[in-house]
Amino acid sequence: MEDYQSVIAAKRRQAESCGFSISDSEMHSSLFDHQRAIVKWAARVGRCAIFADTGLGKTRMQLDWARLVSERTSRPVLVLAPLAVGDQTLAEAADMGLDACWAESGESPIRVLNYDRLHRIDPACFAGVVLDESSILKAYDGKTRVALTEAFADTTYRLACSATPAPNDHTELGTHAEFLGVCTREEMLAEYFVHDGGDTSKWRLKGHARTDFWRWVSSWAVMVRKPSDLGFENGRYDLPPLRLHTVTVEHHREVEDGMLFASAAMTLTDQRQVRRDSLADRCAAVAELIDCEPDERWLVWCELNDEGDELERLIPGSIQVAGSTSNDAKRDAMLGFARGEVPVLITKAKIAGFGMNWQKCARMAFVGTTHSYEQWYQAVRRCWRFGQTRDVVVYMVETTADTAVSKNLARKTEKAAEMAAEMARMVRDHQLASVFGRRPANMIMPGEPMRIPGWLGGQNDQS
Repeated sequence: MEDYQSVIAAKRRQAESCGFSISDSEMHSSLFDHQRAIVKWAARVGRCAIFADTGLGKTRMQLDWARLVSERTSRPVLVLAPLAVGDQTLAEAADMGLDACWAESGESPIRVLNYDRLHRIDPACFAGVVLDESSILKAYDGKTRVALTEAFADTTYRLACSATPAPNDHTELGTHAEFLGVCTREEMLAEYFVHDGGDTSKWRLKGHARTDFWRWVSSWAVMVRKPSDLGFENGRYDLPPLRLHTVTVEHHREVEDGMLFASAAMTLTDQRQVRRDSLADRCAAVAELIDCEPDERWLVWCELNDEGDELERLIPGSIQVAGSTSNDAKRDAMLGFARGEVPVLITKAKIAGFGMNWQKCARMAFVGTTHSYEQWYQAVRRCWRFGQTRDVVVYMVETTADTAVSKNLARKTEKAAEMAAEMARMVRDHQLASVFGRRPANMIMPGEPMRIPGWLGGQNDQS
């Protein structure tokens, strides 16, 4: 009779590999050690996700993966990217000496296309597809996610690339698993999650399923915050300091009956009203900050169109990228800022907060406080990323009535850091086994506490 543990192991869900093995000599010579390990793993798995934090070189990894797939199949590979990010991808390909072009205007092995032009190509023409900034799959009921999943359901090779998925939303992994053909989101939820109370839209990972869940995720996804997560030296990935400063603008609110002082804006309605009432003062505060350091390049984030218009009026030489800006003008402004041709760029995190490489800029200002941790984090990482050589200074402009919003963002930031650390800890051993086949016995994980056996008479958890 079979051993019970063997039976259980055989029933564990694992993503099936459909890729191919490659030698070290086949990978691009410019890749760093952690990138080479990930590309080799991704080629072997065939349909997988690279969740690597900003600046770890996802563009180079996805381009080399696309090259390898194209060479193996003698067919082109499609790289889908957000607006302006596609231009960066082509520039990176040129720097690597790879043959790449826009999908609508060339016949190169690697073809790049913006997401909004997906309807202009035939997905069946491609041996593989890469989703750059694959967080676009996040909304389960979103039209873009549905269109992408259906368009590439029969594509053999699929790669999704994004920064580490939201640690407070494990179900985001389900939309990636479904796009990759690993399993449906419903299957993932049924096996590893339970409804959290009476709200059927919220799911909680089963306590007893945590180990099996992360083992399963590691069979089709790699999650890396720093090269040290895979046992490599961090080197230049240890970034210079991020310096956060709060600039408070006085805002007078009416004192409610029975109160000695005006209270902070607690409801969304009150917070939006405060944001509009204080618009001129907050924009003036940002303009004053920029005026104090006129030789610096500045990136200014807003949420309201009126904020962008006022900032553009107050800051000479600035360019605003708004939702109404044409795609060509958006691309020109964003790439112009990257080249240093635009001294001050004003835009929104939902427009330019993903994918852009602006590490030559070290000054940033938010004209208001936001509730969205993800948008804030991604916006900051446009400048605070690999290649940044200076301290990055970030100013958060808020009013005296915004304490509830700023506390909420601080709470989310702390929670995200805790959950990201837990995610890395849970996935580490399974991930190393998946990427390297096994965790090398002599691998030293930087920052991992050294455990000394009690019989030696020492204390445990020595660093």
